[in-house]
Amino acid sequence: MPETTAPDRPRLAPGVRLHFDQTRNAWVLLGPERVIETEGPASEILRRCDGTRTLSQIVDELAALYTAERAEIEGDVKDMLTELVSKRMVV
Repeated sequence: MPETTAPDRPRLAPGVRLHFDQTRNAWVLLGPERVIETEGPASEILRRCDGTRTLSQIVDELAALYTAERAEIEGDVKDMLTELVSKRMVV
């Protein structure tokens, strides 16, 4: 089985959407028979997964937004997206 990696131009998988849940007062990732509540910068990452931005552009935007080291942001973004790819929530 091939190793799962973060895509070059990540986007939400078909049937998956990011939604602000008023009841939870939080962003949630909705998929077939799944709800994942996003915490911290996860919603910022997912809002940028539109299929047009490259992984590098997403990392640059987040590094500027959070005034953080690019390498640290890049590792976190890749880890999160790789996990969501394995769950078939991001392609």
